[in-house]
Amino acid sequence: MNDTSAYPLQLTGELAPELSRGLWLVKWLLAIPHFIVLFFLWVCFALVSVIAFFAILFNGRYPRGLFEFNVGVLRWSWRVGFYSYSALGTDSYPPFTLKDVPDYPARVVVAYPESLSRGLVLVKWWLLAIPQYLIVGVFAGGGMAAWAAGNGWLLGSGGLIGLLVAIAGVTLLFTSRYPKPLYDFLLGMNRWVFRVAAYSSLITDVYPPFRLDMGGAEPPQDALGQVVSPAAVPQ
Repeated sequence: MNDTSAYPLQLTGELAPELSRGLWLVKWLLAIPHFIVLFFLWVCFALVSVIAFFAILFNGRYPRGLFEFNVGVLRWSWRVGFYSYSALGTDSYPPFTLKDVPDYPARVVVAYPESLSRGLVLVKWWLLAIPQYLIVGVFAGGGMAAWAAGNGWLLGSGGLIGLLVAIAGVTLLFTSRYPKPLYDFLLGMNRWVFRVAAYSSLITDVYPPFRLDMGGAEPPQDALGQVVSPAAVPQ
């Protein structure tokens, strides 16, 4: 895919205008019910991905029901990560659902592929994705390393994301403000991680671009689907 095109997975996050200074210190405790549910969802995610692998290999299609389930797991994971230690972008507690929740400030939307390459499915999740694993491993640390090993766990708080989220938390604690440039950078890294997750879990054949699309919204597109430079967007 051309690096100036939109990616099939769209990840967004709307930074809350006001955030609690100290709530982030206990979000790990508040999110435990989600972590428990997500553990079992990711086990199912791995099994569904294996079934999808053979479905794609034999008929070139990702069964729609399996696709919706795995996208739902990605969606749920991003909401929990956005609330907790992938972004700290909201104090609104995440809903317990695989479905899209349009009024929640963190969303993942993935375009359903009508067909997928039978041959590509054999190599994209390990060989072709190796360069991407190296990059997002720096971003997400142990969380992405676990994904590469097959667990699909995207909520690790290590790596550069974990470090910068900790800085954002300390800044919130003492100033009650979340530095916007830091938030934009964090969203760009999370967006890259989820694009790689979608590709390596067979959800799309479109190779993730080596591009850090920062900010809470996906980069704006012109009528031809080309990414518009932020400087060119009317203010």
